[in-house]
Amino acid sequence: MAELPTNLTTTPQAFPTCCLSISITLLTTLSTLLPTKPSLTLSIGSGTGLLEALLTHHYPSLQIEGVEVSSSINRYIPEQDMHVVTGTWDLLHERAPDATAWMFVYPRDPRLVERYIEMYGMGKVEVILWLGPRADWGDYVRCFAGGFGVERVVGIEGGLAGFEMLGVVRKREGV
Repeated sequence: MAELPTNLTTTPQAFPTCCLSISITLLTTLSTLLPTKPSLTLSIGSGTGLLEALLTHHYPSLQIEGVEVSSSINRYIPEQDMHVVTGTWDLLHERAPDATAWMFVYPRDPRLVERYIEMYGMGKVEVILWLGPRADWGDYVRCFAGGFGVERVVGIEGGLAGFEMLGVVRKREGV
């Protein structure tokens, strides 16, 4: 595994191995939204796993597993916590229904989010965190129209860069 950066500050920073700007403030924000062990968070499209590894390093009470289309992309998530799917449209059958939280960080296509919700939204998932460019949020917000509702949108106050945002989506009561 690659070494984690130790130079995090309250100012969001770009890292060459992560699409999302990361700050200590962002890690704190996410840690307050994600469930603690034994509950599972599934990061769908985890890429190199930098964000996930930083979260579990700073907040060991979190259990985060990654999902990616290629094992060679992962640099930071321990092998036992990394799941490889055969392509964008292959859903992670064995772990998605058991996860209490899903994270989508810079997802490429709203249809992927829709498929996860369609296939596993009636399972244990209670919260979905969407992190990406503000400009893309309009394409994704409709994905949550069914049994989920947007609780709030977080920006720079949550430790993100000005052009990025976090959508906090919760399952509606009775769903």
